[in-house]
Amino acid sequence: MGSLQPKPAVPDGQMATFAGSAADQAGWLDGLVETLASGKSVARHDAEIGLQLKDISFNAILLTLERAGPDFDAPAAIALYQHWIAANTGASPLLYAAWFNLGVLFAGVGNRTNAAIAYGNTLALRPDMHAAAINLGLLLEATGQPEQALATWQRAVQPDETRLALQIQQGRVLEKLGRLEEAEKLLHQVLLTDPAQPDVLHHWVHLRQKTCQWPAAPSNIPDIPSAQLVRSSGPLGILALTDDIDLQRDAAGAWVSRKTEPAPRRLAPLKPYPHQRIRIGYISSDFCSHAMSYLITELFERHDRRRFEVFGYCSSREDGSELRKRVLAAFDHHHIIRELADEPAAQIIRDDEIDVLVDLNGITDGSRLAVLRWRPAPIQATYLGLIGPVPMPELDYLLCDRVVIPPEHEAAYQPTPLPIARIYQANDSKRTIGRPLSRAEAGLPQDSFVFCCFSKHYKITEEMFAAWMSILRQADRAVLWLTQDNAYSQANMLAAASRAGIEQERLIFSERADPDLYLSRLGAADLFLDTSPYNAGTVASDAIRMRLPLVTLCGRSFASRMATSLLHAVGALDGITTTLAKYVSTAVRLASDPTAYRQYKALFTEQAWHQTIGDIAGFTREYEATWSRIVGEMRGI
Repeated sequence: MGSLQPKPAVPDGQMATFAGSAADQAGWLDGLVETLASGKSVARHDAEIGLQLKDISFNAILLTLERAGPDFDAPAAIALYQHWIAANTGASPLLYAAWFNLGVLFAGVGNRTNAAIAYGNTLALRPDMHAAAINLGLLLEATGQPEQALATWQRAVQPDETRLALQIQQGRVLEKLGRLEEAEKLLHQVLLTDPAQPDVLHHWVHLRQKTCQWPAAPSNIPDIPSAQLVRSSGPLGILALTDDIDLQRDAAGAWVSRKTEPAPRRLAPLKPYPHQRIRIGYISSDFCSHAMSYLITELFERHDRRRFEVFGYCSSREDGSELRKRVLAAFDHHHIIRELADEPAAQIIRDDEIDVLVDLNGITDGSRLAVLRWRPAPIQATYLGLIGPVPMPELDYLLCDRVVIPPEHEAAYQPTPLPIARIYQANDSKRTIGRPLSRAEAGLPQDSFVFCCFSKHYKITEEMFAAWMSILRQADRAVLWLTQDNAYSQANMLAAASRAGIEQERLIFSERADPDLYLSRLGAADLFLDTSPYNAGTVASDAIRMRLPLVTLCGRSFASRMATSLLHAVGALDGITTTLAKYVSTAVRLASDPTAYRQYKALFTEQAWHQTIGDIAGFTREYEATWSRIVGEMRGI
């Protein structure tokens, strides 16, 4: 225990006393905390301790703990606060502060139950202490009681200077609970009061995207024009707002600056290690039933173990899925780092002497980019998680292909684009597919041309939806088949369709299905209409796997060129358009001209899939050759 000067210890058999001076009080308190820290019982002296603590101010307790230093034993500090609270209940106006500090200490040692009690007592004594309300709500949320967390924040006394903090927490939990419309309205109120809040801005815009409230970035926040709202959007949401690579890079860079800090030191050496086999590690929070794992698992399994040793660093939830079991089994070694702080997680990677560390999150939920800031591996790259720039100095490469990031666009990206194969996207050839579905079983009309889009609704922009309505007006026997996402987006799209003169019956929404049934459903449609500027990625490759033709609008950014890469691979170039007008006319022509449709659909064969997008063996060879070249160059071989 750190100290400024020697302190008298409390004898084992008898409590020390003091004459009453400030110096005597300090010495007695120092002796008490040393006894508490030593683990010796003071139970026999509780009454005497209580009598003496009645004469000691709360400030003296704080000064004592300050002298003890930041590394002072938390259980001893808890005991000191408990003794002081017991002695001063009903007597000190600062009792609420002691309860609050006790709550923080209990939370720090993982005792959530007692922390919640302490925060509750704080609020009983000081209802306007918003920090206690926030902490209590967070504890309730962490223990699976989000509704109680909301109630705590809603009933807390909210002076103007603290009301926003409580509203922000409410908005976050409302979004988590799927009460998106309430969350959007609440965050809008926050921004009307104080618009200088980047995290609130990007959550608000993304909520509008998720619920299809168009325009997603309106001009109804004073002093923040729509263009600035776009620039303030989050790294994921902005991919569906613009295909301007500079804006995407700046938004991602702002997030990295706000949410992470440079580590105090670099853990890894500058060059890869002299191992006989390249040690490649993958870090992700999505090693579970997630789109990323549906794409990449077979790559882990197919790595050439003569040349590569494969490590996994998992911060995923335990979802009990067969896919999660398969992912973890595919690694030669794996570590669960979900509960680890960033530095110890990075140290594990460093101790494993990983040569190449591949981040599979980018800037998405569960991201552990702060681990990479410790530079635990000589070579670090990001892949599949965020399909766009991730400008962090500790990242060396953004994995791609030469279609999604052509040479003329490379300079706009950070980190450096690295083409890894002819097609950027790994695919799993072992995925199972449910039995074929009839139109009737899928809830589709037998005699209609069925357009579909199974992408998440935040990717559907006002401009793209208007294009779809134009297509439906011109292809009058067609319907548009969408997946259900949330009730708010569905209602807003149906209302927009009515305003565009399209009967609501021509929009068909289906519930989300298990992976096998989802693939089977794709086979029941006629033409997949891609979103832009954020294309379908996994869903687009799934459509092609199921021999479902696709039309895309190709832009400048990685996210707006994913489907172009896939269509280019199978030779379906007629489905690649570069203007919205051409996108509409192509879709209408394919729906209206049976000969043109048959000729286009004939390109989407099982053989075309297996020889290109689905050629995981070929992808693995090219991918490994890329890393062998990079590692060899850095080793000077």
